[in-house]
Formats: sequence, C-alpha cells, structure tokens
Amino acid sequence: MNKLVSTVALSACLVAITATTAMAQTPASADSRAASPTGRGYAARPFSRPTERVEARLAYVKTALKITDGQQAQWDAYANFVRKNAQDREQRFKARQPGESGRARHPRPNAIERLERTQSVLAETVTRISQLLAVEKPLYAALSPEQQKIADEVLRVRHRTMGGRGGFGRG
Repeated sequence: MNKLVSTVALSACLVAITATTAMAQTPASADSRAASPTGRGYAARPFSRPTERVEARLAYVKTALKITDGQQAQWDAYANFVRKNAQDREQRFKARQPGESGRARHPRPNAIERLERTQSVLAETVTRISQLLAVEKPLYAALSPEQQKIADEVLRVRHRTMGGRGGFGRG
C-alpha cells in the first residue's frame, strides 16, 4: 500500500514538474494575444462563431434526413429559424464582450441581480424552444417513419457545457 501511495505521489510530482517546465519554455507571445479580442485565440479558430457552423450543420442534417422536394417547404422554415438563431447567438456573444462598442465592465452582480438575470435568460430560452418547436413539428410530421428515426438522433436538443453553463439549441 505504501509503495502504491509513494508511486502515485512521485508520478504526480513528475507531471507537475513537466507541466511547469513546458509552460516556462512556451510563453504566450504578445502577437498571439493581440491577434484575438479576448486574448485567448478563440476568435481566430475556424468555425468558432455560430454563423460559421450553422451551414455545415444544416447541410449534414438535410443530407442525413434525405429531404425530398415535398418536404422542402418545412425544411426551409426550419433552416431559416436555425440560421436566425445562430445570428442572434452571435450578436449576444458580441454584446457581452468587454471593450466592444464602448461597453465597460460592470461590478459583480448581487444575489438578486443574478437570479433576475437567470430568470431572463431562462425566459428567452423557453421562447426560443417554443419557436423551434413551431418549425420543427411540421418538419417532423412531413418525414417518413425512417426519416423520423434519423431525426430523433440528429435533431435532438444537445446540452452544451462551457465553463459550467448548460444551454439548449442547435449548432
């Protein structure tokens, strides 16, 4: 038992030393930080914005579902909603970034302000889900049983976790 504990402790120390050495040898350059507005290189990554991902996602779903000419009207309504939703998400993201359009950092909200903000976000989410249901229901009804089985997989609501937050929506 003691041998196992000492081996694990030694391994942990070696990992910590290796990580520290690697970080010390590769400092972040000023150029890489200046290249992105957030300083993390997020905006420089391909397909990092919702509007960049939406067309690829729609093409995948349309191909997977094998949308026919008779289903095109329902598909177009769904695809237009998904595109608009991606544009709205991108606008909300830009509005939250500090330094954009003269927006200054606000002090940390108190407990009541956090709850009110959460309530607002959840109300907006419920509205978007209702709108999505309004366009997805007719599309689903127009699909054949085989297509509906595929739709059950490719149209499912995905939970995203980024920094501990979850969300609903389509890519």
